[in-house]
Amino acid sequence: MKLNKIKAIKEKKPGKGFRIRYHILMSYLLLVVLSLALLWGTQILFLNKFYENERVGIAEKATDTMSEYFNQYDEITEENLKELTELYDDLASTNELSYMLVDRNYRIVYENNKGMAHQFSRNEIDFLQTNANLKGGKYTTSAEGTAQDTKVVIICCVLKNEKSNQGCYLIVNTLITPVKTTIAMLRKSTYLVTILMILISVIVAIIMSKSLAKPIQNITESANNLARGEYKTEFEGGRFAETRQLAKTLNYASSEISKIDELQRDLIANVSHDLRTPLTMIKAYAEMIRDLSGDRKEKREEHLGIIIKETDRLAQLVNDILDLSKLENGRQPLNIASFDISAKLHDIMERYKEFSEANGYTINYTEHPPVLVQCDIGKIEQVIYNLVNNAINYTGEDKQIFVTMETEEDFVKISIRDTGKGISEDNIHQIFEKYYRAEKTKREVVGTGLGLSIVRAVLKAHNFPFGVQSKLGAGTTFWFKIKRDKESICI
Repeated sequence: MKLNKIKAIKEKKPGKGFRIRYHILMSYLLLVVLSLALLWGTQILFLNKFYENERVGIAEKATDTMSEYFNQYDEITEENLKELTELYDDLASTNELSYMLVDRNYRIVYENNKGMAHQFSRNEIDFLQTNANLKGGKYTTSAEGTAQDTKVVIICCVLKNEKSNQGCYLIVNTLITPVKTTIAMLRKSTYLVTILMILISVIVAIIMSKSLAKPIQNITESANNLARGEYKTEFEGGRFAETRQLAKTLNYASSEISKIDELQRDLIANVSHDLRTPLTMIKAYAEMIRDLSGDRKEKREEHLGIIIKETDRLAQLVNDILDLSKLENGRQPLNIASFDISAKLHDIMERYKEFSEANGYTINYTEHPPVLVQCDIGKIEQVIYNLVNNAINYTGEDKQIFVTMETEEDFVKISIRDTGKGISEDNIHQIFEKYYRAEKTKREVVGTGLGLSIVRAVLKAHNFPFGVQSKLGAGTTFWFKIKRDKESICI
């Protein structure tokens, strides 16, 4: 039984693992540690390297710009050279650079800021020019500065005016000073930031882990209560959308389990009642035969007839329970065959004719041309009988029942409609449950109370569409579809 599986949950011990609260806490702290490591790496350990790369990049970009300025003139005259050096001076001043222009004879044409330590010998200039020519027009190198721990980055670029074919060499250098003082200051501030971040992150992580874990803990406690059979348990999801959705789903599951539990109790009560009633009748009439009517043939035959009728009813109930159990567990194979559903419906309606005339019922059915379908003949016949019997039990005072057949492209649709009180929207989804009744006070006139459950099990086993349509005061229509057999020929 489903409820037995649910109750068994509380007997299972949870597997070992990290609590989600600690998992969130450790994950958040790990993120903070990685962030601090990145901060220390960029601000302290690699600051000198970053600074040097930045200065080299600035110098190279300025050199490229100077080369572009050189090519914007048609010819380099003294006037143009003066204008050009003014542009170079502005660019060098902005980027904290020094430079000089050297002609092909190693003569310095122009030099800014002579106080900088960039005085080169003829051999050094020759070395720079040669490498610049070999490297495609630009050569970058470095040398130790005159001051302690300083470094000079030197860039030699070949300047050539494409229009006048004039040219010279541009030698740019920039002084890279150590940033030890800056690093020392940053180290002190980074220590403070690290301590504050760790403290704040621990507090935030604890708060976050609690806020995330608390709804899950509440849901777990409520789930344990549900497993103990407390079906009125309410699940609370907290302020997160995911946990609220989980709580909503579990509340729905709790409600459905409660309904299943109620239906199971009703099932046990109804089956017990239906088993006890015929047994009581059989015992009573057997005692009457023994004590009263044993010698009176007419009375004895009457009492024996009642015993046989109650025995048949008891056998039918037991058979229905067994059939339903086999169908639901998939242990009853289907004997699929092709047959004429129109002829089968005609035969079934003929069998109801005597009953209908004797009890005042009218079963409305229109004959149809032959249509072949593929299914288990016996099971589908049982479905039709159960639905017609259900309609007989619950049709209105006019005792009208309507059986219709519609031919579709791939299916044949069969509908059975009564004119009874109908079923409310709140109850219609439970109509196929065992022993479910839309009106609790009314018992079925014919059948065992398992008819609609058997209908559902048979149609699900065939994988056929089925359903029910009903409105209060307007009757109920049960319908199902059978797969057509288009390949066979109806004879």
